[in-house]
Amino acid sequence: MSQTHVMLEDATCYETQMRYPTNVKLLWESVDWMYHQMALMCKHCKIRIPRSKYLDQKQKYFNYQRKRKKLRKERTKRTRSLLLLLNKLNGLLDELEQQLSGQIQMPAKYYSRRKVIRKVYRQQLQMFRTGESIPDRIVSLSKSYIRPIVRGKEVKKVEFGAKVNTIQIDGLNFIEHLSFNAFNEGTRLKKSVWLARQLFGKITHLAADAIYATNANRSYCTAKHIITNFKRKGRAGKYEDQRQAISRELNIERSTRMEGSFGTEKEHYSLQRIKARTEQNEVLWIFFGIHTANLARLAQRIKAKHQRKAS
Repeated sequence: MSQTHVMLEDATCYETQMRYPTNVKLLWESVDWMYHQMALMCKHCKIRIPRSKYLDQKQKYFNYQRKRKKLRKERTKRTRSLLLLLNKLNGLLDELEQQLSGQIQMPAKYYSRRKVIRKVYRQQLQMFRTGESIPDRIVSLSKSYIRPIVRGKEVKKVEFGAKVNTIQIDGLNFIEHLSFNAFNEGTRLKKSVWLARQLFGKITHLAADAIYATNANRSYCTAKHIITNFKRKGRAGKYEDQRQAISRELNIERSTRMEGSFGTEKEHYSLQRIKARTEQNEVLWIFFGIHTANLARLAQRIKAKHQRKAS
């Protein structure tokens, strides 16, 4: 490796494989799961299924989903009906669990899903009443750890998956911070420099997006004698031409080499849509995807080096 004193930094989102979430879809999935669990319990114990409006709401939901254009009035009506039905099914399942406590033992996964659905009901009810979004919102029953991450991009404003703050040294990417919750990557610069120093020693040049150019980060880089690509504040210095030339080169490296590596990992190393079913497997999938891409880059360099020696 060469140029280990130059660090590039940026954040990206590795999306998970899931259907696009809407409130109506999430509520219907909760209702459908609750009803089928109740039906299985009643069938096992040979008792009659309690009455509910499930079949009626099922037909109305399918009619609603077939519509190409879903009006706000219809969406509000479906949401209200599904909230009422979900609340009723919650109460019926609680009664069944008490009634059949000595006859049937449900697995831990059942109680975990019930806990998630209760939280979904509380969140959706609050959103329906206030009309405002809430923090820590669940968007999937099977992947309750996934949160909406607003990226503000033109093509895709909201992404669903893990947000990763990455540093790059000589074309190799390293994970500095990974979270399924949204976070401000601009506050991670100091820890990123510390990680780079632990791995490769002294850092003299740094290139990052404009979100990292806070006053605190600027002061830190100045104190550590790190040259950055941040846009200058205030009056130009004595060596402004040289500083701008270095800044242009750093910007080119970050915008082409680093962002290009994100695209390579997503397109060629199975990180475009991660198909893992659990949080731990999804983190492991991202880790192996990024470092497999690093190994491929190193292998190409070693091969080129041997070819030069042979020639």
